[in-house]
Amino acid sequence: MRDLKIPDQRHPEKAHRPDNAQPKKPDWIRVKAPVSAGYKETRDIMREHKLTTVCEEAGCPNVGECWSQGHATMMIMGEVCTRACSFCNIATGKPPEALDVFEPGRVADAVAKLGLNHVVITSVDRDDVEDGGAEHFAMTIRAIRKRAPDTTIEILTPDFLKSKPGSLEVVVDARPDVFNHNLETVPGLYPEVRPGARYFHSLRLLQRVKEMDPSMFTKSGIMVGLGEDRQAVLQVMDDMRAADIDFLTIGQYLQPTPKHHRVDRFVTPEEFAGYEKAAFGKGFLMVSATPLTRSSYHAGDDFARLRDARQRKLGLA
Repeated sequence: MRDLKIPDQRHPEKAHRPDNAQPKKPDWIRVKAPVSAGYKETRDIMREHKLTTVCEEAGCPNVGECWSQGHATMMIMGEVCTRACSFCNIATGKPPEALDVFEPGRVADAVAKLGLNHVVITSVDRDDVEDGGAEHFAMTIRAIRKRAPDTTIEILTPDFLKSKPGSLEVVVDARPDVFNHNLETVPGLYPEVRPGARYFHSLRLLQRVKEMDPSMFTKSGIMVGLGEDRQAVLQVMDDMRAADIDFLTIGQYLQPTPKHHRVDRFVTPEEFAGYEKAAFGKGFLMVSATPLTRSSYHAGDDFARLRDARQRKLGLA
């Protein structure tokens, strides 16, 4: 990776609000409360199999829409994260229990029962586990392949920063269809937004996935509205393309509680459209950039478009 000169990432006029006041939430960021029968059915299947979803744990604004359609992003390896990112609403601390060896099977059963064409599997960070949970991810992928062989699998992994050598290889060898790891924000905001992580380590992780398996789709995402500026976002795009990342997601940061990192501003739909245009111009095969975009939002449909884009690029469609 080339070295970067990291500019001031903040909007000077917004960086220090004396009263820490939050900007008013605009109409385009509002969503309907989950009430449908489909939502209840998905929720019941999650409860029946004693599964955790990032949809609930992270307070995703799209949970009503996704669950109504039978889509859910399953979060493995417990409900307590060993990191303390200031944007995230998942509980942090020392996980109270070891990894559940029966969880991969329960995840696979739920995937089959929901009849998913595409599933997203994510996790908390487990720095307390020697391999960071790499084998647990691999076991989950293999269980889904056996129970639901027609389902395509997308994983959203931790950075394995503190894991033993070879951990990433274990996950890649299990051959998920999409390997996703989010950079989350611009490098200049890492000390306050993602203090337990390292920007260039995350980039290198995704680059290594491509080196090990060039056919595997790689994906990463960032949030905006944390205090970054446009130039910093464009630089992240360039860094991602240098790491040969295929798919970029950009969504609006929403503050989960008053204790979390504040929203600097709400980025307009027009600005998101500009980011999407710029990203496609830089060579990404697939881009999702809207206020409500999240890593797993419409992931199945986006994966189908991603495959089509590669086929067109290779002249096979």
